[in-house]
Amino acid sequence: MDARQQFARTTADLVDTDDSVALVYAEISAQYFGDVEARHPDRVVNVGIREQLLVNVGAGMALTGMRPVVHTFSSFLVERAFEQVKLGFGHQDVGGVLVGAGGSFDIPGGGRTHQAPGDVALLDTLPGVHVHAPSNAVEVDAILRTVVAGDGLHYVRVVGQTNAAAYPAHGRFHVVRRGAGATVIALGPVLDDVLVATAGLDVTVLYSSTVRPFDGRGLRAVLGSPDVVLVEPWLAGTSSRVVAEALRDVPHRLLALGVGRDEHRHYGTAREHVRAHGLDAAGIRRSLDAFLAA
Repeated sequence: MDARQQFARTTADLVDTDDSVALVYAEISAQYFGDVEARHPDRVVNVGIREQLLVNVGAGMALTGMRPVVHTFSSFLVERAFEQVKLGFGHQDVGGVLVGAGGSFDIPGGGRTHQAPGDVALLDTLPGVHVHAPSNAVEVDAILRTVVAGDGLHYVRVVGQTNAAAYPAHGRFHVVRRGAGATVIALGPVLDDVLVATAGLDVTVLYSSTVRPFDGRGLRAVLGSPDVVLVEPWLAGTSSRVVAEALRDVPHRLLALGVGRDEHRHYGTAREHVRAHGLDAAGIRRSLDAFLAA
């Protein structure tokens, strides 16, 4: 099962078993929600292609004490409806679970309107938003169940790119590999490429699906050299700020890898976009070798 199908299955189960949980969506993923919508027409709402309304309906449900799951593609949920996220949830200080599909370039044929490499950076301008980047169906299921049962405002980024192994989402870094040299941080579904890229290097590799809050204490605990490499599958440098804050009194130098700001208009597959932005194993290794040799 892919991550998006798992999101739909887990969300339907949560709606079935908890009367306080609601699902609001905007046509996207409708193929998965027909049965649960028929069982709970009062708590499963398809607003049509009206993304600003989507977010406001979710925020209104949150004001009544419900726990809404609000879902569409990330480009429509975060970028198009950002003002509603900022005011409806943020300013009114209510919680909910925003689930964005598509990520940076899962739907390359949809063109730039369906690509949202800047989603995490945009949400990072709001205080207190928890950001999660699960890397496979197992992590999607576990994270959704945790954040729907909790409180606060969460953004769950559900994408097609995956890691083979699933790790518990406890908010701290997993030390996947331990070395004496640089520390390489893999956020979300870039870990498999990072592990291939760092094969044979004496480096530490950290992984987390929890993007915000950032585990600065975990980074400091393993730092063996001043060199830090950050690899994230959205806009390059998005997490540079939190690395700098975590190491504010520690001399270090940082290489931040991610999706570049240049737009690739000659669309290929999602994997070809990963390669074009230097985020496949070969690209990460080239950047890593150049950084460490400098």
